[in-house]
Amino acid sequence: MGFSENTTGLVLAMVSSLFIGTSFILKKKGLKRAAAAGTRAGVGGYTYLLEPLWWAGMITMIVGEVSNFVAYIYAPAVLVTPLGALSIIISAVLAHCMLRERLQRLGVVGCILCIVGSVVIVIHAPQEHMPTSVQEIWILAIQPAFVIYVAATISIVAALMFHYEPRYGQTNMLIYLGICSLMGALTVVSIKAIGIAIKLTLEGISQIAYPQTWFFLAGAVICIITQLNYLNRALDTFNAAIVSPIYYVMFTTLTIIASAIMFKDWAGQDASSIVSEICGFITVLSGTILLHLTREQEPANPPGNISWYDGEDIKVMEDGHYIMLNDSNYFR
Repeated sequence: MGFSENTTGLVLAMVSSLFIGTSFILKKKGLKRAAAAGTRAGVGGYTYLLEPLWWAGMITMIVGEVSNFVAYIYAPAVLVTPLGALSIIISAVLAHCMLRERLQRLGVVGCILCIVGSVVIVIHAPQEHMPTSVQEIWILAIQPAFVIYVAATISIVAALMFHYEPRYGQTNMLIYLGICSLMGALTVVSIKAIGIAIKLTLEGISQIAYPQTWFFLAGAVICIITQLNYLNRALDTFNAAIVSPIYYVMFTTLTIIASAIMFKDWAGQDASSIVSEICGFITVLSGTILLHLTREQEPANPPGNISWYDGEDIKVMEDGHYIMLNDSNYFR
């Protein structure tokens, strides 16, 4: 007996969460190693591109994203999206075990609130109409409401990148994560169009000849590259156990909004669903505040010094000399 389409989508979504949650940690460890040999990604360095561990994390993330992409083809978003919360739990546990990034008890509660609130929002999100061709998606994409949304998103991202990021990027993670999440919502829309095109093509209804297919593909590539760039900066600058849940909350919320505007899914919602969504947003907000208040600040490196963790001791390079510190001396 074969698996149903929903079961296939469920399994793929769970596999996706496992790989994505693990990728955060692998990339973070790669960024730490790269920082010891050159300029940190958080201040514009790209030495992490030479670090094998970072590429392992990148490959792991790609596998997870591909699994998530295929899951959306087989199962509805209301089933797939909430399972993204599993990646938060996985990355938090691995960050505690491998990176020694600790969450206080209230931080754990905040993480749980973020997950619960996001799940509530997704469960009560309106059902979307599934387009049957790329041309149909294009008609939805050029409707005035969605064009205004895209223009507003691009304007906000530009302001964050060119005005706020140089001034506040090193102290406020919401700058980096805002860029990632806003572009991520556009990525999902583009990826969904590409997924429909691939599925229809495999079923014998080719969508390759339509220019809209290639437009959505180009848009997805641009959005993904931007996401990865600023996600790297967020991971290099802030605690991975905090970056993961906040990124998940913002990404999920903005994705639901973008999907609702484009596919007009909010029409016909009953009062109970709307109230449930509001409660979900309040829960997410509460969890986010707790995570911010209880996050563990990473020690800053003095100018001219480079420090890293090799699994046993903290090594600091100061004026060309190596100094080894144990945990009791370094973490005070």
